[in-house]
Order: sequence, then C-alpha cells, then structure tokens
Amino acid sequence: MPATAARARNPGAAPLLSIGQVLARLTPEFPELTPSKLRFLEEQGLVSPARTESGYRKFCAGDLDRLRLILSMQRDYYLPLKVIRSYFDDLDAGLSPTLPGGAVPGVSMLSALRRFRRDELVREAGASAALMHDAVSASIILPADYYGEDALHVLRALVELQRSGIEPRHLRGFRGAAERELGLIESALVPLSRRKDPSSRAKAAETAVEIAGQLEIIRSSLIRSALGRLAK
Repeated sequence: MPATAARARNPGAAPLLSIGQVLARLTPEFPELTPSKLRFLEEQGLVSPARTESGYRKFCAGDLDRLRLILSMQRDYYLPLKVIRSYFDDLDAGLSPTLPGGAVPGVSMLSALRRFRRDELVREAGASAALMHDAVSASIILPADYYGEDALHVLRALVELQRSGIEPRHLRGFRGAAERELGLIESALVPLSRRKDPSSRAKAAETAVEIAGQLEIIRSSLIRSALGRLAK
C-alpha cells in the first residue's frame, strides 16, 4: 500500500519516516547503519517499508522496532542474517521462535536489549567503579556514552574472574588477539571490499559477522580441548 494511502486510511497513525529520519533515530545507537545497509536489509526481506507514489521508502514505527531488533541481534549476539531471517519468518508466521544463546524471543527480547550509562552498568553488573575503570584501561570494555548487553556480560564475567584473582590487566592480550582476528576477517573480505557498490559493502558487513561467529566456535572448542587436557 502506498504510504500516502496508508496515512489517509489511518490519519491518527504516527507519521511515516524517510530513510534519513530512520538513520537520525538509529545511528546514535548503531553508528554502522548506512542507507546502503538499510536497502540491503530490505533486499534480504527483513524489513518491508511502504512506498510513496514517487517510489520513496517510508518506515512506520513497527519497521523502526524491527530494525532496532535486527541490528541488536547482529551487534549483541553476532547472529548472521540467515539466522535472523529464520527467526522473523517464524515470528511472522505466528510462532514463538527461540534464538541461539537463550535470547528471549519477540517483544520480550527487544525490551531486554537495554542500554546502560556507565554508572548503571557498574550497578547492574555488581561491579566496583575501580573494576570498570581497570576494564576500560585494559581495553576489555571500550569507553562509550552507553553500553549494551554485551558489555554487561563482560563486566559480570570480570566480577567473577576477580574472585579468582584474575584482574583486567591480566587480560590485555585478549584485545591483541581480537585485533589479529579482525585482520584475518578483513583479509577474507578483500574481494568484496574492492567493489564500490552499496550492496557489496552491506554484504561485506554481514559476511564479517558470519566469519566472527565461526571463529568464536573454533576458539571455544580449543579452550574446551585445553581444559580437557588440564583435567587429566
């Protein structure tokens, strides 16, 4: 249905948003979001904005919530688009799908993807301000105005590690290892990054998330294997 027709039928509805307005609302939380990525997500069938008679995309409040959830799934749970698409296909079919990692589906999950100020993050994690300072100094947690669920999980883990005598300064090597993995991912993306069209850039970003997920599987397996040798 054209956006103008949709507004005519329901004049009390919230105004529809242009791509620029969607970016203005979402980029403070998701700086990596670009017009090309929005179009890529539409091409993948993950969001279906209305169109005006002139062909301009118009996004409703539901589209905005859906985009926020998709971007949060990618950023906070490192889920590839094929997993996210499967989740939304089930959700749109009236099912109650469960996401990998135990994330709560649907609106409950959206409300669970909270953002925290620094003091809120420290309080929620049961950490001390000193531990948070040390975590930022060791580049385990990067400084920001607002932090997500991932930072909360990391800070809670640091609280538990501190009880075993492991401090953030002992984990400085983790940042270096992450940078080396990033270099590996960037090397794998060279063929895509050489293309200048928006679709290829968006595909490169999605492929990076998928590669990171596969590297996480291998890293976890290696650690479990090492723990097995330690127990012998």
